[in-house]
Amino acid sequence: MSRERADRAAAWATGAGIGLIALMVTWLIGNRLTALVWKPPFGPTVAFVGAIVTGSVVAVIAGRRLARR
Repeated sequence: MSRERADRAAAWATGAGIGLIALMVTWLIGNRLTALVWKPPFGPTVAFVGAIVTGSVVAVIAGRRLARR
């Protein structure tokens, strides 16, 4: 049982890392695109909120997929 718990914890940690990568990429691209449309502070705020949502969703999906294996 200990081995299963360790594998599951590692899967969720990997999912969280993938989610953070998705957050960073979404933030970088989103900030560039929203800066063209809206002026600061609204543009970067919209980009960061979108990045948080995207990163969270990706982390949960990746964690669930990896934990099943």
